[in-house]
Amino acid sequence: MGLLDSILGRSRPVRPDLDRLFGLPAAALTLQAGTGLTPAGTGSVCFAAVEGGAFARLKEEIRGLLGTGAAPGPPPVAYVPDAYGYTWITVRRPADDLIALVNDLHAVNSLLEEAGFGPNLLCSLTAFRDPGAGTFRDPGTGTEAGAGTGAGARELALVYLYKRGTFYPFAPLADRAETRDGALELQVRGLLADDLAMEPDLERWFPVWDAPGLRPDSGA
Repeated sequence: MGLLDSILGRSRPVRPDLDRLFGLPAAALTLQAGTGLTPAGTGSVCFAAVEGGAFARLKEEIRGLLGTGAAPGPPPVAYVPDAYGYTWITVRRPADDLIALVNDLHAVNSLLEEAGFGPNLLCSLTAFRDPGAGTFRDPGTGTEAGAGTGAGARELALVYLYKRGTFYPFAPLADRAETRDGALELQVRGLLADDLAMEPDLERWFPVWDAPGLRPDSGA
């Protein structure tokens, strides 16, 4: 940064550092020790929607890369548009293999970046939940619902802001619409301060309500 930039208070944009995603497995151990929350096995990458043949080919490349060696069942990658014009690439891996999930999220971001879509990238998220919350049986109907839907079950996403190179916690309350667990979010910020580059500006802790990949049963 030049002298004039320093005088005028200007700063250059932070160069995205995708390798910071590799800090998530260690952070997950700290998170589990401090809160009991464990990886849910899902994550997603959000970017501004783009069109064209180049992107269509890239989508198939990502599907092929992440689908190699995948276990039987639902495909490990899906594309989900939202109501705001963004696309979420959701990734699903076994809950006990966070390293594989993080590698996938890093690969998706890298492929989009290398293809020239870096300016379109917004964020990535990795989901966590209360252990044992895989299903919830509704006492009224006897039916089972997906993870995190029971009263009192906690949900958390660690959100990586691509252009800031920082993380923040997002903890929606499962039993209240568009309400966050602020106390849990602040607790997580303190717990992970030594593991991840936490976003210091709380105004940038944007809510990602109903983001695909936030819940283990989302983004199919």
